[in-house]
Amino acid sequence: MARGNRRERIFLDDDDNRSFLKALGEACAMTGWRVHAWVLMGNHYHLFIETPEPR
Repeated sequence: MARGNRRERIFLDDDDNRSFLKALGEACAMTGWRVHAWVLMGNHYHLFIETPEPR
């Protein structure tokens, strides 16, 4: 989970959501992470990620 400073918004609109999910997808492609669930809210998000390779 990550939250904005002082609970400020980190996702202002749908474009922000799409940009975040695109970056997450790129990170998963590079690292082999598997996203099992996610929730994006205005001021924070939750990710349930499997990391098959130890880091």
